[in-house]
Amino acid sequence: MVEQEDFPSEFMSRKSTSRKLEAALTPRQPELPERGRREPVPVALPRRWVLRLVPVLIALVTFAAFLPTLQNQFVNWDDADNFLDNPHYRGLGWSQLRWMWTAFHMGHWIPLTWMTLGLDYRLWGMNPVGYHLTSLVLHAANAIVLYFVALRILGLALPDPGDRRRASLALAAGFAALLFALHPLRVESVAWATERRDVLSGLFYLLTILAYLRALERGERGRGWYWGAVGLFACALLSKSMAVSLPIVLLILDVYPLKRLGGATGWWSKSARRVYLEKIPFVLLAGAAAAIAFLALFQLHNMAVLDKLSVPGRLAISAYNLSFYLWKMVVPVTLSPLYELGPVNPSATPFLLSYAAVLAITVLALAVRHRVPGLPVAWLAYLIILLPVLGIFQNGPQVAADRYTYLAGMGWALLAGAGLLCASRRLPVLSAGLALVLLGGLGSLTWSQTRIWHDSETLWSHAVAIDPSSPLGEYNWGLALDRQGKVTEAIERYQAALRLNPNYADAHNSVGAALANQGKVAEAIEHYQTALRLRPDFAEAHGNLGAALAQQGMLAEANDRYRQALQIKPDYADAHGNWGNALARQGKLAEANEHYRQALQIKPDYADAHFNWGNALARQGELAAAIAHYQQALQIKPDSAQAHTNWGNVLAQQGKLDEAIAHYQQALQIRPDHAAARANLHEALRARDMGKEDTAHYREAEEKEQRAKRAR
Repeated sequence: MVEQEDFPSEFMSRKSTSRKLEAALTPRQPELPERGRREPVPVALPRRWVLRLVPVLIALVTFAAFLPTLQNQFVNWDDADNFLDNPHYRGLGWSQLRWMWTAFHMGHWIPLTWMTLGLDYRLWGMNPVGYHLTSLVLHAANAIVLYFVALRILGLALPDPGDRRRASLALAAGFAALLFALHPLRVESVAWATERRDVLSGLFYLLTILAYLRALERGERGRGWYWGAVGLFACALLSKSMAVSLPIVLLILDVYPLKRLGGATGWWSKSARRVYLEKIPFVLLAGAAAAIAFLALFQLHNMAVLDKLSVPGRLAISAYNLSFYLWKMVVPVTLSPLYELGPVNPSATPFLLSYAAVLAITVLALAVRHRVPGLPVAWLAYLIILLPVLGIFQNGPQVAADRYTYLAGMGWALLAGAGLLCASRRLPVLSAGLALVLLGGLGSLTWSQTRIWHDSETLWSHAVAIDPSSPLGEYNWGLALDRQGKVTEAIERYQAALRLNPNYADAHNSVGAALANQGKVAEAIEHYQTALRLRPDFAEAHGNLGAALAQQGMLAEANDRYRQALQIKPDYADAHGNWGNALARQGKLAEANEHYRQALQIKPDYADAHFNWGNALARQGELAAAIAHYQQALQIKPDSAQAHTNWGNVLAQQGKLDEAIAHYQQALQIRPDHAAARANLHEALRARDMGKEDTAHYREAEEKEQRAKRAR
């Protein structure tokens, strides 16, 4: 008969639950010794000087391999939305913290990650080197923590008290840590500023495992370590929801190498139930995080629905993911920021081969589970960790992504470390030499891969070279060129994207904007209208069409478009700004000012809104307020010649000619061909000189009158 006290009950008091969790952490000897059963023993760790030297070398080698990251810029692959165009995260004040903890920005709830980025802004401003440095330091820290995790796990799996084995254990753990850290698949998570969430959640993920193992080592005295592990797991989830896999990973470790489940212990014995009981806090946290993650994704409307991607299609993509990542771990070449998802035919050769590969690995893992127990453990952990990002929950335009292997690659690295430990018994020199060659080759590939992320143009030209059939790659390359002012080249890339996918609404919208910049407004309008036929709720296309109509003098129609854009996307700052411009042209200055105000509430660093609001205020005669907005526009955008010119105009109206002349001169330094600034400068100089001449004549007449008075 099973005793009632062994089961957690919904009616159990908190004190009772606490006692059960404490009991779960206290290892107990079996009442009767069971033949063949072996309790976990303390790990024979290497000598202290080795423990100190190896982590330092791991950090230095990792840092060296990723050094080009510090020269990288922000890229137009979510960095613009997250950093360049997002003022909400900039700092650690109350308003920023409130946004970090409440926003589902771009389908993610990652408050702890945002806090580290807010700190970066406080330290570095918008200089990307600081953001990349923080990510690199976190990645190097992950390599160090993985080393200490590997020491314990490999020591439990392959215990050997000999001094020589202690050194071998440290080297094997160091190899596992570097194999993980130096692999080119890590580059996307480290070199891409947006993926700070990977390295930060990875750090807390590993620290949770380390604290958990430490709690078990200390037995009854490990309760503090246990609750520390729960707290660290919460931090991992607050950094990125993909850490939800950790409770199951801990159970896998309980099976092997901890041997607290299965085997002689059984799956539902009294001691086994204690193991399950201690996972309750982890499971509750993971469940809450999973619910929040799904809520964020559904708000983004980015998850593929069943009518677009069938269940067989999702399973096919899942099998492809599992085999694809393994292949890239073994042969890490032709890595790309984008493996674009195309039409999915579950019976196509790549998917059939993927099914075969997954089945073969599963059969192999089961067949050798007694001889090589680490293989089924690594394989199962790999499946569980990747589950949230497999095709079953298909999200986004990619069929796979390098960053998804950040956590999933750790188990295979530990398995490789175990392999080196076994090989070093018989062939120590050869195995060490091969390990060094492998790490050197991976480090070299990582160095090269890191430089691909240097800037947007380099990144997307590389992606298109890897996959010339990618319309999204061509489109993003066009955006990169457009941002540099290379409008003609950008249009070529947009048109290449449209040749690959004529129904690409974003490309139609962007090529329209580029054509409008060239003065080809009629052609631009055609592309905007096509984009809206393809996607009627495309707020940016509505806004751009409104701007094009305003250029043609169709202000009422433009206002209608701005209204529709804001109905779809209420926080669309550009629509407010452009609507304000249209109203100002109609003489509705008070309404225009209100739209400028709303634009700046959404986007405080919106230089054009400050500039245009200043113009409207100047027309209303509010010259001091106009100057304040010109000043703020120039603080955000110091190279705005027009802002200097208009500021000079207001100063000239106030009779402050010397100050006005200084602003006209600054405008001409920025744009020597600025005709209005040059004309206004000449006018101001002439007015000032005439004023000086009138003053001289007045003083001369006054002196003559004084002399005449004295003569009388």
